[in-house]
Amino acid sequence: SSGINAEYGRVVTMQLSSKSVGIFEAFYNSVKPIPLITVNLEVQKTGKFPAGVTTIPFEFPLKAKGTRPLYDSYHGVFISVQYTLHAELRRGILNKPILKSLEFIMEGDKVAKSTDEPSIPFTITPQSLENIREIKSVPDFKISGTLDRAVCDIEEPLQGNISVEHSAKPIKSIELQLVRVETCGCAEGYAKDATEIQNIQIAEGDVMRGLAIPIHMIFPRLFTCVTTATNNFKIEFEVNIVIVLQDDHLITENFPIKLYRPRK
Repeated sequence: SSGINAEYGRVVTMQLSSKSVGIFEAFYNSVKPIPLITVNLEVQKTGKFPAGVTTIPFEFPLKAKGTRPLYDSYHGVFISVQYTLHAELRRGILNKPILKSLEFIMEGDKVAKSTDEPSIPFTITPQSLENIREIKSVPDFKISGTLDRAVCDIEEPLQGNISVEHSAKPIKSIELQLVRVETCGCAEGYAKDATEIQNIQIAEGDVMRGLAIPIHMIFPRLFTCVTTATNNFKIEFEVNIVIVLQDDHLITENFPIKLYRPRK
């Protein structure tokens, strides 16, 4: 062997949605991959390995470069934060090196656990809905409930309850939708896109009126991260409560949430 090298790096990649391409030429510079840290280590010098399996321990520090912090690993639609370990076994001049890459998961800086966040009561009626052209076309209904908090521990489920007090039309389904809001850009302008992460049905059919239906949703790993805001990109999250009527009429209420990772 001519030696073994291990290299790890972190990169933030951004991609514009098709509706944003061409709006701002400056985007093409701001959405280039951002290499945040690269470390190269020689874990084994030139020599020969004995027969059998040889285990070579190694370690490297996870330290941020410059003023940028260590962001959470995150796989989104238009933004990704990835940490990758590359290993190279050099086998001399006449043999090609053996290469192997592996992504590892990073959890960034943790903050003090939030204990004083108030719950969020909500009431949804035809009068409370936005973007309604003609309120007379909306059937009469009243839906109430509570979300435990808007600032959420990413390692704990989002909880609450919802109750249908009355509805002039039968209900087909009640769903809880988790949405990522990704923003890419620079001082010249930004492209902002909201996409669904997951959709959970919490009730099916014309539910009993006045019954408190529990809300319980776990934040999926890799597809969520702590809420992040930088000069080049932002990663934010929202929750939608969606009531589907029998005639497929949709009633939606939106709740912006903030995710954080607490110290234990």
